[in-house]
Amino acid sequence: MILEPFGAGGGPDLLARALAEKLSEILHQSVDVQNVVGQGATAAPSTAAKLPADGYTLLINTNAQAYSRAARTDLNYDPIADFIPVRTLTEQPYVLVTGKGTGIHSLSSLIAKAKSQPQIVTFGSTGVGTGTHIGGELLNRQAGLHARHVPPGPTEAISDVLADVASGKFTYCFAPITLALPAIQAGDLVPLGISTRNRSRLLPNVPTIAEAGVPRFNFPLWYGIWVRSGTPSTRIAKLDRALAAAMSKPVMHKWLQAHGAEPLHLSRVQFRILIQTDCHQAAKILKSNRC
Repeated sequence: MILEPFGAGGGPDLLARALAEKLSEILHQSVDVQNVVGQGATAAPSTAAKLPADGYTLLINTNAQAYSRAARTDLNYDPIADFIPVRTLTEQPYVLVTGKGTGIHSLSSLIAKAKSQPQIVTFGSTGVGTGTHIGGELLNRQAGLHARHVPPGPTEAISDVLADVASGKFTYCFAPITLALPAIQAGDLVPLGISTRNRSRLLPNVPTIAEAGVPRFNFPLWYGIWVRSGTPSTRIAKLDRALAAAMSKPVMHKWLQAHGAEPLHLSRVQFRILIQTDCHQAAKILKSNRC
């Protein structure tokens, strides 16, 4: 079973379901996906941390697994100590979006509005300590903004956040491109910038945030798989091989391309280093020292 924290239709959910199909074939056993949404995207890891360390429950998550360690003091589990990172899966950009009703059509106009009307400019996210939250705080820091963060309700998913941006409940947010794309194409959301150093093949005419006026900005979204600490090393090695085989399938490469993502190949040691690095980055952004 793969536990997923962001809800049906979200990026991790879509990848988990494509991956589960291939893992079922490779492992010769049924692999299903369970969405455990809520608590700012920490409900799924919290659930996984309580289950047996037998390697039969996997957690798919994003950078949020690292960020939550720096951002949250109210968790009933340790996002780093209670889990073993098994394999990185993908890396892709976020897109910064605003609603069509804001009258904002570029990053520079967002910055100008945020500086002239800081009391009314807000940004949303999928929860405290998630990538959409840390990315927003990083943008504010590097662009000199003071926009207020509006966290989601206890059961809200990324689809709800995007609907809130489109309706004007708050001013802007970061989102995985594939999830924001339908509303962008419909004209309900306005794309202001791509979060990585390179533009996205899915929105080739949208500049990177660095190109649009915040030169040092680079904030990718990555996905990975974890298991409970205490899982036998032989089981982890088997899962690692199965995940590598699944991700190497041509159908998975086509899936990643269609979703604007690239395979992310790191060793388990490199994966641990990535988690620690992102945890420290989040701690620095949030001026915390809990990594």
